[in-house]
Formats: sequence, C-alpha cells, structure tokens
Amino acid sequence: MHLPSFIIPFLAQQSGGSSSGLTSLLIPVLFIGALWFLIIAPQRKKQKAHEKMLTTLQSGDQIVTNGGIYGTITSVKEDRLVVRIADDTKIELSKNFVSSKLNSGSK
Repeated sequence: MHLPSFIIPFLAQQSGGSSSGLTSLLIPVLFIGALWFLIIAPQRKKQKAHEKMLTTLQSGDQIVTNGGIYGTITSVKEDRLVVRIADDTKIELSKNFVSSKLNSGSK
C-alpha cells in the first residue's frame, strides 16, 4: 500500500506521553467553552428576550419593524399585527417583522 507523502510525517511522529494527549484534548475543549460564553450564550439570551417582547405586544405599543417603519399597534391577531403608520394608513404584518418596541401606549 502506498501512502501519500504528506501523511508520512504525521505517522512518523510519536506522542509525547499522557501530558501531550491531555493538552491536545484540553485545547479544543477550551476553544468550545470560549466560543459558547463569548458568542452562543449572549445570542441565545438576546433571542429569548426578543421572543418575550413579541409575546407581550399589545394594542397601543409603538414599534419599529425590521424595515425601519415606525408605527403603533392597533390590534393584535394570533400571528399578525395591524399597525398604524400614518393617520389613515394601516398595514398588517407578521409579528416576526417587529424589530423592537419603543414604549407602551396607554389603553
């Protein structure tokens, strides 16, 4: 059996003992842990806060859509909102398109 020339140096290396094996295992574990705490955990926290905000939307709340449209919610349906964006202009949009809630209006 003929091995490619780039594999032979890897096969020729000998392990440095149990401490080398532990170190080679520790580095990926630390990398994954750092990745979790720096990127994944904050993103999940932000996503949960956004989902909570979407479930608490009610009539009178002022919102901003992902497209940058400012408006006031006039009615809330199961998966959609009716939003007043001008005096005589209302649009119906999915709750998923709400970027943020500015403040709560009075009922």
